[in-house]
Amino acid sequence: MAVGTVLITGGTGYIGSFTSLALLEHGYNVIIVDSLYNSSKVSLDRIELLCGKRPIFYQVDVTDEPALEKVFEAHPDIDSVIHFAALKAVGESSEKPLEYYRVNVNGTIILLRCMAKYSVPNIVFSSSATVYGDATKWENMIPIPENCPIGPTNPYGRTKSMIESVITDHVDAQRNNAKKAGQPYEQYNAALLRYFNPGGAHPSGLMGEDPLGDPFNLLPILGQVATGQREKLLVFGKDYDSRDGTCIRDYIHVVDLANGHLAALNHLRTTKPGVRSWNLGSGRGSTVFEMIKAFSTVVGRDLNYEVVDRRAGDVLDLTADPRRANAELGWKTELTLENACEHLWKWVSNNPRGYRQSPPADLLEAVKAEKAEKKE
Repeated sequence: MAVGTVLITGGTGYIGSFTSLALLEHGYNVIIVDSLYNSSKVSLDRIELLCGKRPIFYQVDVTDEPALEKVFEAHPDIDSVIHFAALKAVGESSEKPLEYYRVNVNGTIILLRCMAKYSVPNIVFSSSATVYGDATKWENMIPIPENCPIGPTNPYGRTKSMIESVITDHVDAQRNNAKKAGQPYEQYNAALLRYFNPGGAHPSGLMGEDPLGDPFNLLPILGQVATGQREKLLVFGKDYDSRDGTCIRDYIHVVDLANGHLAALNHLRTTKPGVRSWNLGSGRGSTVFEMIKAFSTVVGRDLNYEVVDRRAGDVLDLTADPRRANAELGWKTELTLENACEHLWKWVSNNPRGYRQSPPADLLEAVKAEKAEKKE
């Protein structure tokens, strides 16, 4: 019997697909809704290949309330939601802020209304470290703890911060209203997961990040430079007050990140904490130049880059203090930065066109052999 049934919005995307895989591997039923705006249905095939189970899938936009309602209606066993569906490019959010508020904030409100209508009490929200903005302006806030003042510096970060407030107000109201009515209230819970910079791919080389447009994050861009799809990486500024002048970021392997969502969901279901925020990060900061060097080492050659002006909204240091998640969720990162680079290179070198190509036969055979070995 399944542990529970979880609806995952944006579940064919990068982090969503890895979280879907982690949940299936741990006995959950998984239902995915995704508009496929920036992802591929092929990720479902890879999930099935790796764990032998396939998520139920609906091509539904989270802003389409009638279509979303039909999914909840068809699956009365849904007891929790993990919410990834969002536009997510920091730079683009400054160019099209209204679209970011429409999709990210309004999409969440529609999702919460559906959850309330169909009595689904738990939500794990994919928030972001960008809600902290420039934490260096506060004393003793690097690495960043959850009690760091919130102050995002771009529209993307502001949508995440606003959604955290919407979810908090909604869950608090559900609890208070139930309490006033003399009804059980502890079942209403939310996890706000503020995560840092995800990277890497599945160790098998069969699953990874596959942005359909131009990627905006450092590691997938480096992957494109390494496979010859892009001439060079642009480094935005080298005049920051860091050890080599470039920004410092906390990189977390996507497999660790997916396990963080699983841990948060399990915590909501067993401990019923109300609304709680957790940082998901490694606690180790790396500069842009250090990342370029680490990935170049794995690839075996220097990768081209060009230093250009700083980008609006970028901040010096986003390194996590993950101790709350370590203690309360029993979760910590287990894979290293080097693992992330190795797994990313295995993914992009074998799948330079991402999910728009069949995986190499030797990779498939290796996965099938490993599965057969586990069965014996």
